[in-house]
Amino acid sequence: MQDEDLKEFFTPYGEVNSAKVIIDKFTNTSKGFGFVEMPDDEAAKKAISELNGGMVEGRAVRIMEARPREERSSKPSYSNSKSRW
Repeated sequence: MQDEDLKEFFTPYGEVNSAKVIIDKFTNTSKGFGFVEMPDDEAAKKAISELNGGMVEGRAVRIMEARPREERSSKPSYSNSKSRW
């Protein structure tokens, strides 16, 4: 699926500001998810409720509202650690 395909998938529910399929930078293939921005919250909610669990290109899809990215904890420092591996 390309960005334009994703946009067309949501267009029947209302205006789509942007649609972006996330691509792996090493393989240049889809990571299996994307983001869609719609200016009308009601249209977006309707799209979520009606498209979630549907099929696209033979694959089941999960549609949900984006959540803020979780903070990653900093990597532990092992330089001062007395434990051995």
